[in-house]
Amino acid sequence: MSKILIETYGCTLNQADSGIMKTLLTLQGHEVTEGKYDSRKQDYDCVIVNTCTVKTPTEQKILHRLKEAKEKGNKLIVTGCMASANKDIIFKTVPNASLLSTSNVSSIAYAVSEIEKGRQVILDKYNSTDKMLFYGMGSAAGTIAKIPISEGCLSSCSFCETKYARGPLNSFSEELIIKAVQTCVNRGAKEIELTSQDTGAYGRDKKTNIAELVSKISDIEGDFKVRIGMLNPEHLNKYFDQLLDAYKSEKIYKFIHLPVQSGSNRVLRDMKRNYTIEEFEGYVKEIKEKVKGIGIETDVIVGYPTESSEDFEQSNDMLERIKPMVTNISKFGSRPHAIASKLKQIGNLEMKKRSTEMARKVRAMQKTEREKLIGSVQKALITENNGTSLLGRNAGYMAIAVNGSHAKIGSYIDVKITGATSACVIGNEV
Repeated sequence: MSKILIETYGCTLNQADSGIMKTLLTLQGHEVTEGKYDSRKQDYDCVIVNTCTVKTPTEQKILHRLKEAKEKGNKLIVTGCMASANKDIIFKTVPNASLLSTSNVSSIAYAVSEIEKGRQVILDKYNSTDKMLFYGMGSAAGTIAKIPISEGCLSSCSFCETKYARGPLNSFSEELIIKAVQTCVNRGAKEIELTSQDTGAYGRDKKTNIAELVSKISDIEGDFKVRIGMLNPEHLNKYFDQLLDAYKSEKIYKFIHLPVQSGSNRVLRDMKRNYTIEEFEGYVKEIKEKVKGIGIETDVIVGYPTESSEDFEQSNDMLERIKPMVTNISKFGSRPHAIASKLKQIGNLEMKKRSTEMARKVRAMQKTEREKLIGSVQKALITENNGTSLLGRNAGYMAIAVNGSHAKIGSYIDVKITGATSACVIGNEV
């Protein structure tokens, strides 16, 4: 049997895929480690790189990593979105690597057995298999369990290459998802992260939806919290009231990730986002009114090719109005298979100027909002230990850094909030 390293880039869905691969390889008797590849170590029989294709800098980092492994003579398997969307770039860098597209990660044990025999494996045809058939505790080790609920999406955003990489919507079995949650909870998981390319589209191909799934998960016995992954706002109108009802359960984090991408209706149309800023803000307003204490996370792309200075200011104004708990700012990056890559691009200096300005405003706003909790006592689920402090989450999924506590991972503690940064609140156990 082989000693195998899995290195993962990108989103929670990629992390869940790596968990599935670890499960399948471990069942075959392989020794599997998840972590970063270290070129100074050569004791791996095989290195699996689970790639991301969202941003060019990440792609360059991955290619560098593949070159390192190639130069050290490691046998390589490349999977993930880059393997699906840009295999020509991969083979130009590592022509002898084996390759699995995202929908073929369940064939990882076969791929390893073949490369042990010196054979290159290329599985790049779309496969609509339900990945939950292969889900196991490799994906759910520890306090946090990452559970994939679907793959692909229904959108055609002009800036995105992930649709090209992961294909059409493929919602996984509701029954198997619920069974996986129950198994994870029985084995000690306290936080369940439901993940997909777009959790908002879940079930559209199976005559169900994310609200129904979450409601059924809430009925599972046990002490746990569910974090719902990113929902594209264009789907909310199909089950909005039902989703608000689902949030009434104490088992659901009062947290929602709605990526707006721009505060300009003109840019949203160019991006093919299928909603208006008025509709988006209407959802946010009603969510805040009906789900008390909810944390809003959003994403904004700065420097989309058709974004004018006025459009950029509309995005700043929109963020000031809705005051998200978290705002993920990305500078637009041209991706090979995205429609927007064919448009005239905004210059790097202007892009950097806009990104820096928005980031400064967002950091100040987030810090101000978090400072409102100073003096309060927050109940926190402790999920991580970074060696110097514990990290927990309150009911609204706000990050809480806890100093001087010896609480166990997976326990709940009361924390007196004494300070705040743009990223978290800080406090002491009481």
